[in-house]
Amino acid sequence: MKALISLALAGLSCMAAADGRTQSAQEANATDVERYEYATNLDIARVIHTEDIPDDVCEVVPIHMVYEDSHGERHTLEYSVMGRGCGGF
Repeated sequence: MKALISLALAGLSCMAAADGRTQSAQEANATDVERYEYATNLDIARVIHTEDIPDDVCEVVPIHMVYEDSHGERHTLEYSVMGRGCGGF
């Protein structure tokens, strides 16, 4: 019985985490998203928001950052990070 309750709670927490990432992704899609590459020249004057790195995955995932450049224009940047669910991070 305890295992069943633990499994149900784990499923609910995964759904909640996925819902949070979905909302952030929808916000990012509302504007033009720039994808970061190694040679990207960034002009970041102020970081407004960054998504949290997920604790429940052990793989590379896209993360979005909203920032203002030196001219005051807002940008959304997508870049890849390793999830924290790998145990050693």
